[in-house]
Amino acid sequence: MPVVLSTSPLPPSQRADYWHDLVSDTFVPLDVELHEPVPSAGTISSHRLGPLQISVVEAGPQTVSRSERRISQGGGEYLTVTLQHRGTGRLTQDGRQALVGPGAFTCSDAGRPYRREQPADFRFTAFRVPKEDLGVTDGDLRAVTGTLFSGNSGTSALVAGYLGRLAEQAAGFDGYTRHRLALTTTDLLALLVRERQGRLDPRAPEAARGMLARIKEHVLRNLGDPGLSPERIAAAHHVSVRYLHKLFRSDGTTVGRWIHRERLERCRRELSRPGGAAPAVAAVAQRWGFVSPSHFSRAFRSAYGMSPREWQAAARAGLG
Repeated sequence: MPVVLSTSPLPPSQRADYWHDLVSDTFVPLDVELHEPVPSAGTISSHRLGPLQISVVEAGPQTVSRSERRISQGGGEYLTVTLQHRGTGRLTQDGRQALVGPGAFTCSDAGRPYRREQPADFRFTAFRVPKEDLGVTDGDLRAVTGTLFSGNSGTSALVAGYLGRLAEQAAGFDGYTRHRLALTTTDLLALLVRERQGRLDPRAPEAARGMLARIKEHVLRNLGDPGLSPERIAAAHHVSVRYLHKLFRSDGTTVGRWIHRERLERCRRELSRPGGAAPAVAAVAQRWGFVSPSHFSRAFRSAYGMSPREWQAAARAGLG
């Protein structure tokens, strides 16, 4: 469960000092300047994914800065990736400025001074990552600080989409899956750093895992397509079918088995939803790419120990 901290219960006159403490305790020691005569409420909702900390921040206009004095108080071992959802921010670090709007993200290195300005109400998700987990040098990181990463195309779009979904869904995964997702996150960020540095080695393990994460993201967006096949997936990512199978083998599975499992899981979730009219089993199966209702029923029973209708009835009775 996330830890939610907010200044909303406090009178406005007491919010500024408490908010400064919340921000510094959640991330790293920072200076915080609020830009409202009467501070509005601010909220930080955080949870952990192994070594990765994910925090959703909503507040009014303000500026946070990391000075040499604050660096001396600790926290220099972290990189923070900030994915903007609402409002526009300006990050300044290493002599560069990045103006970031919704859907884009920036990286700030807590080992060097930086400044982040939010001139209006905002909402963003911040991912705090230990720099040592990335396997890159401080010099490498200078290539990504104070720089805008768009969520529209290329590797940065993959990272933005992955981080957004991770923040929404991570709390629902088991411990093993959360650990694997944290590893994938650091691999993707390392891939981004190396790409920006122009040092990307396609044979490197993090590059392969980054490619696998990109392919899985594509597959999840197209699960409802019954024609989804290794050939089409490989062609969409400009790799050979042989290499595609190699990527999934490195993850302990096969392309077909992984797609099958993800389709079943989404059907299970939809059939478990409480309230409203019960969705038709055949419609749910078709929506997630199963062509044959009888095949879907057999596969569902094999995976979950009961038929789709039995599962649906149990879930609506509060037993599933």
